[in-house]
Amino acid sequence: MTASRPDRRVVLGTAMATALDLAAPRLARAQGQPAVVVIGGGFGGATAARMLARTGHAVTLVERDAAFLACPFSNAVLVGLRSLDQQRFGHDGLAAAGVKLVIDNATGVDPAARRVTLAGGGTLGYDRLILAPGIELNYSGLRGYSAEAAEVLPHAWRAGAQTVLLARQLETMADGGTVVMSVPANPYRCPPGPYERASLIAWYLKTRKPRSKLIVLDAKDTFSKQRLFQKAWSELYPGLIEWVGQSAGGTVTSVEVGEKTLVTDFGRHRGDVVNIIPPQRAGRIAELAGVADRSGWCPVDPVSFEARLQPGIHVVGDAGIMGAMPKSAFSAHAQAKACALAVAALLRGEAPPPVRLINTCYSLVAPDYGISVAGVYRPANGQLADIEGAGGTSPLEAPRAQREAEAHYAEAWFQTITSDVYG
Repeated sequence: MTASRPDRRVVLGTAMATALDLAAPRLARAQGQPAVVVIGGGFGGATAARMLARTGHAVTLVERDAAFLACPFSNAVLVGLRSLDQQRFGHDGLAAAGVKLVIDNATGVDPAARRVTLAGGGTLGYDRLILAPGIELNYSGLRGYSAEAAEVLPHAWRAGAQTVLLARQLETMADGGTVVMSVPANPYRCPPGPYERASLIAWYLKTRKPRSKLIVLDAKDTFSKQRLFQKAWSELYPGLIEWVGQSAGGTVTSVEVGEKTLVTDFGRHRGDVVNIIPPQRAGRIAELAGVADRSGWCPVDPVSFEARLQPGIHVVGDAGIMGAMPKSAFSAHAQAKACALAVAALLRGEAPPPVRLINTCYSLVAPDYGISVAGVYRPANGQLADIEGAGGTSPLEAPRAQREAEAHYAEAWFQTITSDVYG
């Protein structure tokens, strides 16, 4: 693979997006169209709203924030490779596409009355509701950690103020200091995200604070793109990253905030900078709507993405239980397009169209070193299952030019998906 040759994952993703776009009927907007409400303006919700507006449906997007801060590439912000403003996307493009925007917080859903309650006091009726609430950090799942503790030991798992806080802590840490990260058990948003973060922090330490080290405490023994990451670590950062898996005592059981210490069954790890990625669950509105089960996540039909616990409500993105399909920005984008087509069909009294979905995910190990994974999924036995042989990862043995090319493809991927969603 060379920089001048298109990456097959980019091609697959573009082809999938094009196929879904072409499948969407262009209908003139008419009076009396069924009302669709979408909650959540991230990659899933914004995509679903845009797609439904294109089919001529009256669609209202409820989003708490006036601008969206993207998590993909936010690890690069931590180490000074990007600014936070480069992660910020407004909603003007959605409004121009015909989406009605309500900047407010959804505080309740009445499935029987088909009505959404807003923090500002208003309500919205719907014929179909799409939830794309993303994740909520499950502070109660890690003893000693809390929203207040995160102001000292940041998670930075939502782009924004926490990203800035962790970046500042890394910048002010003395050379020779220790950074400690904790990684939760599955499932959580962006499976390879913690390891990209570890890689870029290691790059920062190597180039700015070479006497420092990084300890990664992991509640798992295996992780996404593991062989690719660990091979790159041995090549680029020998002796700098210490990864401790679950069987070696990597599971963090409690946090001592004042001591900046993470406690495991095997010992205590104090850091000068401590980054805690806590357990997660579906965003709060999913629980309020009655679509989340005891796991904290939302079981859905893999064709229509209709919640199994509440008819008339659909769930896309990180909040859903999606079988083999991971929680990622591209997954949310693909699911939302398929869900929008399914909702449009159901509102016409038709069956949802067949589903084939693609996910592609790039990770930066260094500014000029990228790796990737892609998967193709279809409904099988009530969930989304891998299509065997249709995906894959970057080659384990590849020339450095290929790794550099994939770093460029990662940037192109980000520009393409954000333009498609928010442009």
